[in-house]
Amino acid sequence: MPVIKILPHPEYCPAGTEVTVPVGTSICEALLDNGIKIEHACDMSCACTTCHVIVRKGYESLNEAEEEEEDLLDRAWGLEPQSRLSCQAILAQSDVTVEIPKYTINHAKENH
Repeated sequence: MPVIKILPHPEYCPAGTEVTVPVGTSICEALLDNGIKIEHACDMSCACTTCHVIVRKGYESLNEAEEEEEDLLDRAWGLEPQSRLSCQAILAQSDVTVEIPKYTINHAKENH
């Protein structure tokens, strides 16, 4: 089973952590199932950017991003080439390291 290493985040995971999860799990589901309360305003339906993460290691092992996800990511705060919506990033066999950005933008809530 793959391991997700979560880098420290002052609000969600101050010390950072590692979690082991089944193949086929989204990063968002894995974090929530392990007590890391990442924002997910659209209930993981690929309709917002609040679950945006930056995949620091293992990006290439995730499923390929769909066009809808890429369009939403264009509006995410702190976008980087390895950015994904954690609700859409599905784990394969490889381990990944993720960083939760310091800020998020909730376009629906903030009228963007």
